[in-house]
Amino acid sequence: MLDIRRLVTHRALAASLRSVAAPQKRTRAAGLPLVALLTATLALTSACGSDEQSDSTPTANGSASSEDLLGPIAKATGTPVKIGVITDGASPIADHRNDNRVAEATAKWINEHKSGLGGHPIELTICETLGDPSKATDCGNELVHDGVTAALIGTSAVIESAWKPLNDAHIPVMLYGSDDPDLLASPTTFSLGNPTFSVIDLPIQVAKDMGNKKVTAIVIDVPAALRSAQEVAPPLFQKAGVDYELLRIAPGTADMTPQMQQIVGNGSDQVFILGNDSFCISAINGLKAVGFTGTISAISQCVTDATRAAVSGSTLDGVIVSASAPIGPDSPSMRLYTQVAETYGEDIDLSTQDGMIMFMIAAGFQQAVEGISGDITSTAIASTIKAMKETDLPGGGGIKYRCNGKAVPGAPAVCVLGGLSTTLDSKGQPAEYKVLGNTPIAD
Repeated sequence: MLDIRRLVTHRALAASLRSVAAPQKRTRAAGLPLVALLTATLALTSACGSDEQSDSTPTANGSASSEDLLGPIAKATGTPVKIGVITDGASPIADHRNDNRVAEATAKWINEHKSGLGGHPIELTICETLGDPSKATDCGNELVHDGVTAALIGTSAVIESAWKPLNDAHIPVMLYGSDDPDLLASPTTFSLGNPTFSVIDLPIQVAKDMGNKKVTAIVIDVPAALRSAQEVAPPLFQKAGVDYELLRIAPGTADMTPQMQQIVGNGSDQVFILGNDSFCISAINGLKAVGFTGTISAISQCVTDATRAAVSGSTLDGVIVSASAPIGPDSPSMRLYTQVAETYGEDIDLSTQDGMIMFMIAAGFQQAVEGISGDITSTAIASTIKAMKETDLPGGGGIKYRCNGKAVPGAPAVCVLGGLSTTLDSKGQPAEYKVLGNTPIAD
């Protein structure tokens, strides 16, 4: 059973990585959106491994009509249902006001083409935390006071502070994820991100797919990363039948060639790099220097524009990186997201992971309560979500989700197993998506 109190997810890890890295300008495909669960994703391309795409599917600039993508008109006409939305807005760390615009556009699409919630139009109440825990608590309390029936929490550095008042009031909350054990154990909270995928499940699944026998984890020596690498990972690798070795390296180590020589000597045919981009630059260049020819996998904080500038494209070619939203070039998910944003939104930046994650949360929420009838209450919404059948997550690149509380023992909030990965091309850019470990969730 997964011990969720020892679990370290990307959100906690990213905070530690930010503390050892210089601030960077966020760019498309630059790696680190400050997502509730992870902040650790990349811009990606076509949905590999998904039955969502076929050769006959028109491209984003092709002949598909708006109705083909958005669905037929099915307007909501009943009494409005108040749904809360919480983001950080323009915080000192990053500007997430784009997420608000995505939420508004998605709600308009749902009201126009999806009959809202059980025929009732969604009426959004948006509150910005500004990245401040006290303000986040205020946002949660304000939404409770405003009488919202459910709440959606997008990208936020203070997600638990916003979530607690809502949870205490038994208001259902859908979000991307968190490392907080109380949140993960909540029966009225629904998380669309798997808490172990990017730091543990990804390297294990890659090893299985590639036939690799031993993985060395090259881990930045900070507490959040080490808790995962030392405590959680070893028994899971052992259970998977994959040998595992941990290599701790201090932040700021510029030349890792001596440490990478150890990997060649210990017989590893795969490495997994856990660190920020400057750490990964040193690790990948060190692997190249010692002639490592095995599989390189990594957390997505590894790959930014700085990485692409400092590491040759031929070295980055084939590196496998975790992902949480299929942002980027043409795919069915990207086409739908683009059409919703361009039809119902204004000034939406389609290049950010955070915006697409908000789309996934809002559209995933509506789909999870599809078919709800009668009075639209918090209790009815929570019970309807729990009773949903497994289905494709809108905008999820082929990921399926089910929120019956049985995906992860001890963490009933989790709705997804596995996740997305991408393989970098010769320019260090994402080349394709692949769905890894997204196995069915039992009844």
